[in-house]
Amino acid sequence: MLVDSHCHLDFPDFDETRADVIARAVANGVTRMVTICTRPSSEPDIRAIAEAHEPVYYAAGAHPLNVGEEPVTTVEALTAMARHPKMVGIGETGLDYHYDKWPPDLQKESFRIHIDAARETGLPLIIHARNADDDMAAMLREGYANGAYPCVMHCFSSGRALAEAALEMGFYLSMSGVVTFKNAAELRAIFADAPLDRIVVETDAPYLAPVPKRGKRNEPAYVAHTAAMGAEIFGLSTAEFAAASTDNFHRLFSKVPRA
Repeated sequence: MLVDSHCHLDFPDFDETRADVIARAVANGVTRMVTICTRPSSEPDIRAIAEAHEPVYYAAGAHPLNVGEEPVTTVEALTAMARHPKMVGIGETGLDYHYDKWPPDLQKESFRIHIDAARETGLPLIIHARNADDDMAAMLREGYANGAYPCVMHCFSSGRALAEAALEMGFYLSMSGVVTFKNAAELRAIFADAPLDRIVVETDAPYLAPVPKRGKRNEPAYVAHTAAMGAEIFGLSTAEFAAASTDNFHRLFSKVPRA
C-alpha cells in the first residue's frame, strides 16, 4: 500500500488519460493521491477531479512562480476552500528564486498568508523551495514562533541545513523521484539521516519520473520506484518502507481516510 502525496492530475499531460492513470495507480497499490492546486483560480477544476475519483484528494494554494498572475489570495479564501471534505492541504506555496520571475517580497507576502491558513485550519502546509534555503528556514521559523502548524517540504532537494530546520519544527520531508537519480548521493544521505517517521513519498507527476522511468511522463503509479529507493536508503524491505511512509502520510494528512 502506497500513497502519492503530491501530483498534478489537472495538468494537460493527463487530459486524455486521467481516468486510466488513476486506475493504473490503484492497480499498483497506490491507495491515495493528493492532486495539488498551484493557483487559487484553478481550485474548482482540481476539486472536480477529486470529487470524481474516490482515491483522489486535493490541496489548494498559490505556487510562488504564479503569485503575480492573479490577486494574492487571503487566509479567508483558503480557509473557505478547506471546508470541502476532500481538500486536505494548503499549497503548494513557498519561495522560488531560481527563475527570478516574481519579487521575493511578493512571494513572501503570499507565503505568510498560506502559513496563517495552515495554522488556522490545521491542514498541512505544502512547501515549494528552490534556491531560497536561508529565507525559507527563516520564514518557517518566524511562522512557527507565532503558533505551530503542520508542514511538509514537498519534493525535498534542498540543502542539509534546511532539512534540519524543518525537522526541528516537527515537519516532514517528501521524497520524490529525484532521490533515484545518479547525481543525488548527497540528497540520499540527507534522507538517510532523517527520522523514518518524518518521511512521505510523492511523484510530482507529470514531472521528475524516477529511474527506471526517467525521461517519461511521470504518473502516480511510479511512486513505487521512489519507495523502493527509500527502502534501500533506510535498510528496509519495500513493504516495510511503504507501510511506514503511508502511516506518516496519514498522520500528516489527517483529514484523508485510510483505504
